[in-house]
Amino acid sequence: MDAEAAKLIGAGIACIGMGGAGVGVGIIFGNFLQGALRNPTEAPKQFGNLIFGFAVTEALGIFSLLIALLLLFVRL
Repeated sequence: MDAEAAKLIGAGIACIGMGGAGVGVGIIFGNFLQGALRNPTEAPKQFGNLIFGFAVTEALGIFSLLIALLLLFVRL
């Protein structure tokens, strides 16, 4: 296998993490909305947890993007 082809395949595999981050963010917000509709008085207390979960999930997606870009553009 050519080294350039291996880099492209590796970058594509690394991008799967961005899809996982999108699914994770959807699950987090969906569950928060479901909980907020069931018990609206507790929703403001859980908003900090919502933002923290969003930030951690999104950071993992950004890390996978970073790995993909490193694989594509860094010359060794």
